[in-house]
Amino acid sequence: KMKTLATCCCALLLLFGLRSYAQQPTAMAADSAQKDRIVLIKTDFGDMKVRLYNETPQHRDNFAKLAGEGYYDSLLFHRVISSFMIQGGDPQSKNAQPGQMLGMGDIGYTIPAEFNDSLFHKKGAICAARTENPAKASSGCQFYIVQGQVLTNEQLQMLEMQRGLKFSDKQKEVYTTLGGTPFLDKNYTVFGEVIEGLDVIDKIAAVQTQPGDRPVQDVRMKMTVVQ
Repeated sequence: KMKTLATCCCALLLLFGLRSYAQQPTAMAADSAQKDRIVLIKTDFGDMKVRLYNETPQHRDNFAKLAGEGYYDSLLFHRVISSFMIQGGDPQSKNAQPGQMLGMGDIGYTIPAEFNDSLFHKKGAICAARTENPAKASSGCQFYIVQGQVLTNEQLQMLEMQRGLKFSDKQKEVYTTLGGTPFLDKNYTVFGEVIEGLDVIDKIAAVQTQPGDRPVQDVRMKMTVVQ
């Protein structure tokens, strides 16, 4: 089951045929030296407080900038897969008609991958979606928040053999207690985590979805940079 889930989920997250974009403009409004950026994501299911990692400054600054400008306000969590993740940030979702397929929209630039061995796909991790590109560059706006599932040590060992990964003791502890999606490690940039409101992920992940994994009832977001 784990192998099947990993195969399906990896394919699903390759951001759905987005165009290839030039790199993100170098002039960012946010100061890359800023620390402890906190963003509040408000939904009808509750609020999630997200801490953006200093170890991924380009993703941190880009996300904080867009959130502060209101870019994400009224966008949908347009792709929801229980025991996997909730995804949003497609600008086409703001005024999407019922039943409209989503996931192809983007902002017009990519962000270079910022992989860090200490940052991984635990439950509550906020990560950048992307197209299938050799540099694993991230979408400038689409993101997902991990729900995942709790794994056994045997499943982690199997993943290590299959993927050539080596999980740290910390990763093993988290993946076997809190849970996550370890098969995505080192493939998508993890740039923050939910520090309050993990239960909101579960509530959104449990909604009824239609073909394409879009919720039947729209799940909208609004963001505020609180720190």
